[in-house]
Amino acid sequence: MSIWYQSPSLTSLNARGMNTAVSALGIEITEIGEDFLKGTMPVDDRTRQPLGLLHGGASVLFAETLGSTAANCCVDPDRAYCVGMDINANHVRSMRSGLVMGVARPLHLGRSSQVWEINISNEQEQMICISRLTMAVIQKP
Repeated sequence: MSIWYQSPSLTSLNARGMNTAVSALGIEITEIGEDFLKGTMPVDDRTRQPLGLLHGGASVLFAETLGSTAANCCVDPDRAYCVGMDINANHVRSMRSGLVMGVARPLHLGRSSQVWEINISNEQEQMICISRLTMAVIQKP
């Protein structure tokens, strides 16, 4: 059973990120499943820190992008929207180049909050970062 309020399209989800930090870092939504959202982000000059490693902040931005995009697809956009309340991340492996893949899955989908787990891995499917994102569901007046 699908978790989505409406069936999102890759085109519409990627268009939401245009002219934002999402497009500036090269983040792309690549797959929509029944209960997950996948995306990619390059590890290049836009996403590396001065030591040449994937910047932890870029990983967190990637995780929040996937989680918040997914969260907003789970609510009726005429009645509510979702905003981030808290995010944490454990960076478990470094990267210098390539592509990271992220998968966002819900842990809790409530009326006033949602909790998402975002796993970020490298091209060899090794864990790079694991994040948990708590979203507030705001009812529109």
